[in-house]
Amino acid sequence: MPLAIFDLDDTLIDGDSSSLFLRYQVEHQLAGADMLAREAAMMADYRAGRLAMDDYMAFTLQPLGQCTTEQVAHWADDYLRTWILPRVFPQAHAALARYRAEGWRIVVVSATGEHLVRPIAAALGVDDVLAIQLETHAGRYTGRTTGTLTYQHGKVLRLQAWLSSQHETLDGSHGYSDSINDVPLLEAVSQAHVINPDALLLAVADERRWQTLAWRH
Repeated sequence: MPLAIFDLDDTLIDGDSSSLFLRYQVEHQLAGADMLAREAAMMADYRAGRLAMDDYMAFTLQPLGQCTTEQVAHWADDYLRTWILPRVFPQAHAALARYRAEGWRIVVVSATGEHLVRPIAAALGVDDVLAIQLETHAGRYTGRTTGTLTYQHGKVLRLQAWLSSQHETLDGSHGYSDSINDVPLLEAVSQAHVINPDALLLAVADERRWQTLAWRH
């Protein structure tokens, strides 16, 4: 069964789900508004391909420290319905439907926490998810991550481990992303597609002759 591998943020949805969730938390008084400026600066580093993801996750997970998994799941469900589903690109819906109809196995691989990626992917009809794993203790989030972060080359490492466990390969696979951080992932698939690339990724895509797509609402 061939694989169709999708990044999430700014690929399937118009926006970054982690940044948007922090804004949601601030709006609902679950996080301090003073977090927004530092997070925005970190996201500028992300877009330049130089973000230290460990630092970003430690910072943005602070509001979840000691929250129960049930509490966070409740917030994530409301966030999904009110903030994320309206941002899904119509072209993303169409691409997922096409791959599903043709019998492909769809995988979402994201550098966002699994507490957000899993419910978003499920709402899009995708069961297979690789995302940043959050540490829990006694049913509560600790505010820390665990395992290899699905970021930059870490996406490939996690994907390789998943492929082995699922007895799958990347032969004939398609990959989709918007980010310069996902060049290692796009190099690993058989056919790469870049979605709304910035200048950094567009230069790489032109050099590698990857297909460039413009997805809009």
